[in-house]
Amino acid sequence: MTSIFVDHGLLRKNEADQVMDSLVGKFGLNIIKVDAQERFLSKLKGVTSPEKKRKIIGNEFIQVFNDEARKLDGIDFLAQGTLYTDVVESGTDTAQTIKSHHNVGGLPKDMKFKLIEPLNTLFKDEARAIGEKLGMPEQLVWRQPFPGPGLGIRVIGEVTPEKLRIVRDSDWVLRDEIAKSGLDRDIWQYFTVLPGFRSVGVMGDGRTYDYTIAIRAVNSVDGMTADFARIPWDVLQNVSTRIVNEVDGINRVVYDITSKPPATIEWE
Repeated sequence: MTSIFVDHGLLRKNEADQVMDSLVGKFGLNIIKVDAQERFLSKLKGVTSPEKKRKIIGNEFIQVFNDEARKLDGIDFLAQGTLYTDVVESGTDTAQTIKSHHNVGGLPKDMKFKLIEPLNTLFKDEARAIGEKLGMPEQLVWRQPFPGPGLGIRVIGEVTPEKLRIVRDSDWVLRDEIAKSGLDRDIWQYFTVLPGFRSVGVMGDGRTYDYTIAIRAVNSVDGMTADFARIPWDVLQNVSTRIVNEVDGINRVVYDITSKPPATIEWE
């Protein structure tokens, strides 16, 4: 089996290296890594609509996969880790479209591959239970849920390299502090979002006019509903202090205390 890992440049900090280390180094899989960051960012330039961003990322993913598959013989299948939550939110005969997941509503209609989705009737907790039964490493089974469009939908509005850096660095700080506090298995999902607006602040004796970063942390079972996590104030204070001090371009940190519904877990 030959696997193709498309690095679209929208991953979390050091995540591409971690994927290769886990799947090639530990499992010995035959993986072709494709660096497609410039290709994806050029397609996303000037795009602000969440739905359009999702569809562009989904379509471009298949196009990159197509280009690489042409270099090989007998590549007829596309396997995806689609969960039932993705299917429901992307719209069904009885459910309205909430947002098109790139692996469902974002795929091109003229795709030539046969689609294989062994998990598309399962929720996240059920997929994790299967992973544990199969004896997969704990760090992979309990890895933070991460959307296919990646940080492209955690940057509100147009995606730029600078905005990706801000989200990537702030998210790393959040995950580091959550792990240090021993809450990484207690909170179902946590990440940062860049809303895209600036506000006035003060650093030292000088005025700043920088971005706000939002923290989103929720508890859930299946992802269909969720409640915001009650993170201790001292942990939030440490996260806020570190983000402002360590991430250039941020002077304000806010915490999203909205449940699902009415909000979705991801902002876009």
